[in-house]
Amino acid sequence: MIHKTAIIHPTAELDSTVSVGAYSVIEEDVRIDKDTVIEHHAIIKPHTTIGCNNKIYQFSSIGEIPQDLKFNGEKSQLIISDNNIFREFCTINRGTEAGINKTVIGSDNLFMSYTHVAHDCVIKDNCIFSNAASLAGHVEVGSHVSLGGFTLVHQFCNIGDHAFSGLGSVISRDVTPYTLVAGNHARAYKINTTGLKRLGMTDDVIQSLEKLFKLFVKSKIPRDECINTYNKSEVNFKESRYFVDFILKSVRGITR
Repeated sequence: MIHKTAIIHPTAELDSTVSVGAYSVIEEDVRIDKDTVIEHHAIIKPHTTIGCNNKIYQFSSIGEIPQDLKFNGEKSQLIISDNNIFREFCTINRGTEAGINKTVIGSDNLFMSYTHVAHDCVIKDNCIFSNAASLAGHVEVGSHVSLGGFTLVHQFCNIGDHAFSGLGSVISRDVTPYTLVAGNHARAYKINTTGLKRLGMTDDVIQSLEKLFKLFVKSKIPRDECINTYNKSEVNFKESRYFVDFILKSVRGITR
């Protein structure tokens, strides 16, 4: 299961079912759980924890130190859960002491070739990062997010669940859940109704989200009036509450 040319540090802990390809390097204080496959010429850097059934393709760099001039060699972590795919030339950095001291990736995500995740990012589950999509530091990405090829996300942005970005988007503000954005700089165009229908979301929920999108994102009505209108509507879908709560908690402001 481990090629004779692979270099594995004595302190690394690999489950007996882990496969490591030719010329791959696994450094100190790395833990890799069962059925994970490391292809040839990949590198896993120190203080990285990888869960079960992940696939790391050739020439990927997983757990390298941050590209942050404030980083001073402090111990920080990269934590990866289960069933993720990291394609060729994917780069994932660990955290910094000035941030949350770790980068965290959930389960069932696909990172296509040349994607980049910088320090202190948190990515949840079932996301797709198309080729060369990149996150700056301190970005939070919800579940079921799809980033189009060459999408760039500014540091400290928050991207809500089920958001979708078009090819070449440059995102510099938070992206509301369920929303389709595109452009440089990105603009919010509509609720991603096609994607939500594929997931089985009901028409009532989708229509509620569309109304909230028009009210909070596209209208010029003052925030307090939007909140009053929402409260009077008696809409009680959890998706609607999440959408509004996301906007109210936004620090950078939302993509419009």
